Amino acid sequence: MQGLMILAADLLSPSFGTFFWMLLVFGLLLYLLRRYAWGPITSALEEREENIAMSLSRAEKAMEEAKALRARNDLERREAEQEAQRLVREAREETERIRAAELARTREDIGAMRDRALQDIARDREAALQAVRSEVADLAILAAERILQSSVDAEQQRRLVDEFLAELPDS
Repeated sequence: MQGLMILAADLLSPSFGTFFWMLLVFGLLLYLLRRYAWGPITSALEEREENIAMSLSRAEKAMEEAKALRARNDLERREAEQEAQRLVREAREETERIRAAELARTREDIGAMRDRALQDIARDREAALQAVRSEVADLAILAAERILQSSVDAEQQRRLVDEFLAELPDS
């Protein structure tokens, strides 16, 4: 056991040789780590940092593009809504104009039909009055003929009846 103690005591006591070898191994370890581990790790971390920065930049750009696209879509939607409202308004105005024109034309047609009907009625009334006058004249001639028994000729009778009818009021 004594040998173990001496060995442990040698390890704990400062010795320039041990210190030198430890320093040399530590330096070599640092060199190897720097050359083969830290370089690739730091370059990989830097590359990853650049990728993240680029991804963030692309994400921000995509976000700005999305906002611009949304704004443009909102503007186009509002313009489309305004256009639709304008078309509906124009359609209503056109419908009202057509309805008013049709109503005016219908009123004109009804007025023309009424005027034609009044003219037809007046013409038929005049024709009926003329027929009645002619029939009355014929009946009067027949009656007068029977009464006078040929004392006045037919032409004179016709003239007398026409004069009598002319003196009658027109109603």
